[in-house]
Amino acid sequence: MSLRLGRSLVVTASPHIRKRDSTPYIMWNVVASLAPIVGAAVWFFGPSALLVLAASVGGAVATERVFGKGGTIADGSAAITGLLLGLTLPAGMPLWMVVLGAAFGIGLGKLIFGGLGYNIFNPALLGRAFLQAAFPVAITTWPATGGSWLALRGDNFAIPLMSPRVADIVTSATPLGLMKFEHKPTALWDLMIGTTSGSLGETAGILILICGAWLAIRGFLNWRIPVSILATVAAFSAALHALDPARYATSLFMVFSGGLILGAVFMATDMVTAPVTNLGRWIFGLGIGILVVVIRVWGGLPEGVMYAILLMNAMVPFINRATQPTPFGVSRAKAAA
Repeated sequence: MSLRLGRSLVVTASPHIRKRDSTPYIMWNVVASLAPIVGAAVWFFGPSALLVLAASVGGAVATERVFGKGGTIADGSAAITGLLLGLTLPAGMPLWMVVLGAAFGIGLGKLIFGGLGYNIFNPALLGRAFLQAAFPVAITTWPATGGSWLALRGDNFAIPLMSPRVADIVTSATPLGLMKFEHKPTALWDLMIGTTSGSLGETAGILILICGAWLAIRGFLNWRIPVSILATVAAFSAALHALDPARYATSLFMVFSGGLILGAVFMATDMVTAPVTNLGRWIFGLGIGILVVVIRVWGGLPEGVMYAILLMNAMVPFINRATQPTPFGVSRAKAAA
């Protein structure tokens, strides 16, 4: 016997069929979806990429193991935090800094709030924000692509608290840095396939989009957030480019450069730190997109994805409250009281 309420809700007598979707199942599927991006990072940046990613995942999981509740490692959330943090870092980053950033992200970004489901900010981005503030030179030293695949792309094994030997490696500005400070655009095809300098996981735009589409089709991320972010950046950038083509980059350059696609697909869509209503998700994405363009164009840094997502994370409780649907028969003012 069943009672059908509308097209999407069916109330039936037990027993019910239980879907296999669970937090660990979703988390480990996200980890699997990142495998091609990790492979591309290793292809472009060699063994240094593996070292940075291993240090980041190891630091995150170890912190979760020491300070978290028993059994939380198995849910995969610490592994995802470590993996995403590693993908936002340059290949030549000293490993002790990477471990420190991962520990900060898990400890002060998640566990201090009570663990998974209670954190306000994306832990991986909070760890990167700490590294940006504590080690600004190391985190903005971008190894150039090419050269010997086996060569390390920096002083990964630098002794803790000692200055890394950044002068020994070949570095190159990121496409956003070249555009902002030298007004030199980068070829769109290079941006799309990833043959540019940058963080480990931000260079292959097309690959990230394919991985994100796979997650969206399987229902593991809400497509409204990345679509609204990318559409807002594209529309805002196109308007600026139309006003002054010599000063402002094209919309495609803004979309495929930097960490925008990685952040839009894998970080802004975090189920804990994103809005729960569809209208809220559109607002959330719109806010991130506007902040990204504002910071990139008028801010002091060439990139703004990290700060844009963290700032909008702080707005999520207000967005959720403002976009909650009104129960039938109750006025909006009474529901908000």
